[in-house]
Amino acid sequence: MNNTHIKSERNFQIFANFIMIIVTLCSIIPLILLLISSLTDDSALIRNGYSFIPEKWSLSAYNYIFTSGNSVVHAYGISIILTIVGTVCGLTITTLLAYALSKKFLPGRGVLTFLVVFTMLFNGGLVPTYMNYSNVFNIKNTFFALLVPGLMMNAFNIMMMKSYFVTGVPDEILEAAYIDGATEFQAFFKIALPLAKPIIATIALFIGIGYWNDWMNGYIYLTKRTDLFSIQNLLNRMIQNIQFLTQNSTVASQASIGLAAIPAVSVRMAMAVVGILPIIIVYPFIQKNLVKGITLGGVKG
Repeated sequence: MNNTHIKSERNFQIFANFIMIIVTLCSIIPLILLLISSLTDDSALIRNGYSFIPEKWSLSAYNYIFTSGNSVVHAYGISIILTIVGTVCGLTITTLLAYALSKKFLPGRGVLTFLVVFTMLFNGGLVPTYMNYSNVFNIKNTFFALLVPGLMMNAFNIMMMKSYFVTGVPDEILEAAYIDGATEFQAFFKIALPLAKPIIATIALFIGIGYWNDWMNGYIYLTKRTDLFSIQNLLNRMIQNIQFLTQNSTVASQASIGLAAIPAVSVRMAMAVVGILPIIIVYPFIQKNLVKGITLGGVKG
């Protein structure tokens, strides 16, 4: 019976590993094809389509991105600053509100929870939101136009973190801290936060990726300050310019030489690589912190 159990467990492990290999390949292969396509000569890419073994290699797409007059390095700097500041501020607001909502004795807890959940179902709409941020908060054409709209918290993140505080932070530990004379702030910073590392790392990852990939706020609110474009806004503007040149016959006939020099297909692949490369580089370090936080124990002994 014991041998049968061991054999069954071994078969399950083999099957599970096989499934994970398939899922991993399905995730990695498109990225490899994306990178190879960005390094493929544009004419060869148009003629032969996407291939893992291109007919001709070329760096023309990356050369166009970095030498077309658009400051990619500056846009990278804006995105990095925006992601760091936005993640810190958003995580702070989310954590404080979620911890407060996890307390059963909080006055008006039900009303506050309803208001948070309500925003998951309804919103004011694009036009009222634009009017508020532009006319009331006056953030248009400022750095806050990239930061504030995404900083107004995410109800899903709040409820997920609140549930973790309720289930993952034992009341016995907090009560012991209160008996020892700890204040609510001391219990929060010294007890709740260390135990909530897994969910904090997860929410930080969600917020950070959201800020890095966001292009809508810059597209709507940055009408004059193009120097504040994040990398996503800059790449989006470059794609629009290329599409305009390729679709407008009058402009194309007047600028046929310059248009022919634009790698219209491969440059899209290169832009995707430029946009996701920092996330791919940083993610393994975030994943390490995630695993480390998950392995932390709560009640010991």
